[in-house]
Amino acid sequence: MSTAPLLKVTGLKKYFPIRGGVLQRVVDQVHAVDGVSFELAAGETLGLVGESGCGKSTTGRCVLRLIEPTAGEVLFEGRDVGAMQGEEFRALARDMQIIFQDPFASLNPRMTVGAIVGEGLVIHKLADNPRAIEERVVELLETVGLSAEQMRRYPHEFSGGQRQRIGIARALALKPKLIICDEPVSALDVSIQAQVINLLEDLQAKFNLAYLFIAHDLSVVEHTSRRVAVMYLGRIVEIATSRELYSAPKHPYTEALLSAVPIPDPTVQRKRVVIEGDVPNPIRPPSGCHFHPRCPRAQERCRNEAPVLRELAPGHVAACHFPN
Repeated sequence: MSTAPLLKVTGLKKYFPIRGGVLQRVVDQVHAVDGVSFELAAGETLGLVGESGCGKSTTGRCVLRLIEPTAGEVLFEGRDVGAMQGEEFRALARDMQIIFQDPFASLNPRMTVGAIVGEGLVIHKLADNPRAIEERVVELLETVGLSAEQMRRYPHEFSGGQRQRIGIARALALKPKLIICDEPVSALDVSIQAQVINLLEDLQAKFNLAYLFIAHDLSVVEHTSRRVAVMYLGRIVEIATSRELYSAPKHPYTEALLSAVPIPDPTVQRKRVVIEGDVPNPIRPPSGCHFHPRCPRAQERCRNEAPVLRELAPGHVAACHFPN
């Protein structure tokens, strides 16, 4: 990138311990995130895609330190997020927010919408009095397409799409620079998905927001993201611009994912790439390249040597010994 990135993640790892026995000692570990690195510029959207269980959401939560990473470095505007404590980290939290996947579970059912959206303003003391908080809440609700009258209602009185708008308003309350979008439309109907995606794009243009857009729907990511990172079993296997990735994938896993995306035009023929076998156990991932047990091009080198991300075209990197 020509300018310093807003967010830079290097070698991020998260291993969850498995305890057993009478003394509940650690007997093994789940390798949820295993050496993830990427950069995100201000005002940019980076899509993070992969099948369920590959570590996408865990990566997003580690960036925000909702989960403490096992290893690696997260830099936000050049500052080490992992080294921050107390008031310094509290101030940073205003700049990084999250929109959760489930709009039904992410809102407190005992709080009104006004209290939910305004809670961050109270915690961070960003409003002088209750009237100022209410005015800001009304502004936020109207920004996301809701009305001021709805601030007195409770979450159960809203539809799924409206609840997700409330979650977006809550994330916007502290005027962040980065929002982690953790599959924000996967629980919504298709027609509502389009509305929420268009809202997120409008807000990005208005407030110069950076998004880490986590999803498993490749068609959604193609529409929303300027660049796309593909994850498999805790590792990023390919990063490229959206146009480059969808037109000329280099990694066999990316190629297989794209071949499974339905095409609405029946006259268009696409080569179907079928992946054999199941996803390996993340407790004991395969040696070398994690994808080699299912890869149609795997060779002996793939079994013994883990590939690193290397540039195969301008702005296009992939972790594969034998790319397309």
